[in-house]
Parts: sequence; C-alpha cells; structure tokens
Amino acid sequence: MRHSRAVLGLLAWSFLPLSLLQPAAEAHGPTRQKVTEEVVINAAPADVWKLVGNFDGWSAWHPAIESSTATAGDAVDSVRTLKIKGGGEVIETIEAYDAEAMTLKYRAKDGGALPVTNYSSTIMVKPEGSGSKVLWRGAFYRGFPNNDPPPELNDDAAIKAITGVYQTGLAALKAKLEAR
Repeated sequence: MRHSRAVLGLLAWSFLPLSLLQPAAEAHGPTRQKVTEEVVINAAPADVWKLVGNFDGWSAWHPAIESSTATAGDAVDSVRTLKIKGGGEVIETIEAYDAEAMTLKYRAKDGGALPVTNYSSTIMVKPEGSGSKVLWRGAFYRGFPNNDPPPELNDDAAIKAITGVYQTGLAALKAKLEAR
C-alpha cells in the first residue's frame, strides 16, 4: 500500500510540469517570419552589383525609395536612412559587405515605415547563365510584439509588406538593367 501511494505521488509530480507549461505554450508571442524573392536579369553580375551593392544608392533603382544616405558608404556599420516616397523612413545598418562575393547583409532594429521589427536582410548577386540572379531574403517579426496584434501589424501584414518591397524592387532593377 505504501509503495503504491509513492508511485501515484511520483506520477502526479511527473505530470505537473507539463500542466504548468501548457498556458505558456498557448500564450507565446510572435514567431520570426521569412521572405525570399529572386529574379534573373539579362545583365552581367558586375553591372547588377554596381546598383545593388551601392548601399546609399538604392533610390537609383527601387521605385519606393525617394532618397538614401549612408554615414560611411559601403563599410560595415554604415547607417543608411531611406526616405520612402509618400512619407516615412527606414534606418538600416550594414552587418556584412563582400564585394567579391556580391553579398550585402543589413539590419533594421525598428521597421520604421514598415510593419516589422528586428528586420535583417541579405541581398546577393550570382551568375546565372549569361546573366545574373539576384536573391533577396529577409527575416523579421511583425510590427506588434504582443498577442492579438491589430490587422495592420500582424504576421500577414508584415509578410505582405516585405514581399511587396522585394518584388517591386527586383522588378524595377530588372527593368532598369535590361533597358540598357
């Protein structure tokens, strides 16, 4: 009898931690979202990189950017301020820049004009046949960090915004380079 009470007590305690964790699992905050877009451009990789790799020159090819300034050009830790057409701005910092590999990694802690937070992105240019492939990928959290976000700051809004930025930019980059 004593032995069976001990076993029942042990079983009860072994299930207790799971029951305590259940509410925490249901009340978790946002999850990291990811977007990847790519485009093939009929232009030499070096020509594509001249535009993409110019950290403070994105207003020359991205139609949503009114102006762009960077504190230290293409150097790591350079801070860029993008003024968005129609209002707003985004402030980003270079985390890694490799001209030889044609890869640029940057981060924006606050999404600014975008409904995201803790946004990081990589854009790279690779040879593709007789042209180039541009791969642009980002990871971020929605703009509202708590549970039950308003529709304009939820996961869907964040994914839609970043996807739109990438698709619009890549389409414009392709059109600009292929018109030459």
